[in-house]
Amino acid sequence: MVLSGRVALLAALGAVIVVVAAPSTGGVVAVSAVVVAVALVDAVLAGSPRRLWFERRGDETVRLGETATVALTVVNDGRRRVRGVLRDAWPPSSGALADRFPVDVAPGGRQTVETALRPTRRGDRPADRVTVRSFGPLGLAGRQGSHGVPWTLRVLPPFRARRHLPSRLSRLREIDGRSALRIRGQGTEFDSLREYVIGDDTRSIDWRATARRGDVVVRTWRPERDRHVLIVLDTGRTSAGRVGLPGGLTGEEWLGRDEPRLDAAIDTALLLGALAARAGDRVDLLAHDRRVRAEVARPAAGDVLRRMVDAVATLEPELLETDYRALAAEVMNRARRHAFVVIVTGLDSSAVELGLLPVIGQLTRRHTVLVASVADPRLASLARGRGDADAVYAAAAAEHDRLARARVAELLARRGAHVIDAAPTDLPPAVADRYLELKATGRL
Repeated sequence: MVLSGRVALLAALGAVIVVVAAPSTGGVVAVSAVVVAVALVDAVLAGSPRRLWFERRGDETVRLGETATVALTVVNDGRRRVRGVLRDAWPPSSGALADRFPVDVAPGGRQTVETALRPTRRGDRPADRVTVRSFGPLGLAGRQGSHGVPWTLRVLPPFRARRHLPSRLSRLREIDGRSALRIRGQGTEFDSLREYVIGDDTRSIDWRATARRGDVVVRTWRPERDRHVLIVLDTGRTSAGRVGLPGGLTGEEWLGRDEPRLDAAIDTALLLGALAARAGDRVDLLAHDRRVRAEVARPAAGDVLRRMVDAVATLEPELLETDYRALAAEVMNRARRHAFVVIVTGLDSSAVELGLLPVIGQLTRRHTVLVASVADPRLASLARGRGDADAVYAAAAAEHDRLARARVAELLARRGAHVIDAAPTDLPPAVADRYLELKATGRL
């Protein structure tokens, strides 16, 4: 049995009556008995929460930062009206804007309430129990019951880098020959012949066609299609590192404010995957630390982005050291021929020098390898600090970290890898630009 605040008011009224009319032990007992009896009768007359059943419908997926709505329908199979309060419980990270609703359901009737959710984290957010407090006609006391009503809301990555996709697709159309620009590079394919214009590479002149036509004719080229692009996300401990608010962004624009590096890595993977799929290349995804955490293998071109989003939605950093030898072996097993391998990992000197550096040569001998890392934008701000002794020490530490990252990047480059170390908002377009550059010059 549950009691409402009205019982306390009724007891207070009884106390006044005892003081005024019957200031004795008998008066206290009599008034207390009346209060208890009325509350018991009210609870007995309340509708039974156990005779309710529930069903859910609504959104099953939502992007981080957007709002989802899940409707809960209450059906009363009992013989008494159910009046009271319903609590639809969700985990705190689900971001329920309201979880308590008034209910008034007649026998055989139904009522629908809607819960608005604005999640604050990626992944699956399961609904908790639904609890109903049903009060009697006087609203003094009632019954309470809880029910499990399963529902899972999958929170997808926000894919903030999507805004960079149109401009990169425009550049891709130029590289691909659908615009006026034609580029020749190693590993490109012959496309067609056209008249020579000032600025064309003289090495592209087709002398036989020129002799036949009487005009100077050049060959045009297009980048090879059907390249293999393998995106590798490191989900080890370095991916759990938090990166601060980038300069120039408001808290609303950067929802996480202090997100793990893995979230920026996911944004990078999604932009590159969408771009490579539109370019006609085969895209695979691998998330790995000491074992494979997620994978997308050989999806159809039109299904790449959807499958990648679904695969990475539930990824979380693992607080353990990444086994780079196992990661390299997995890459070599999945890409037996030349591929463009993008490894999104950290540039922490200890982890890279002991883990990635010894195996990167094995990968660069067969593949074109790009190592992409998420830099903390706060380092640049700290490195400029000169206000007091604490700021100077912080600046020295930040500069030491930046120099160590630059040294690691140089060591990787010496072993044949391309390296990009950029802030969370800058990394996705930087990786996409490097992909387009390598594609235009036929180095994929």
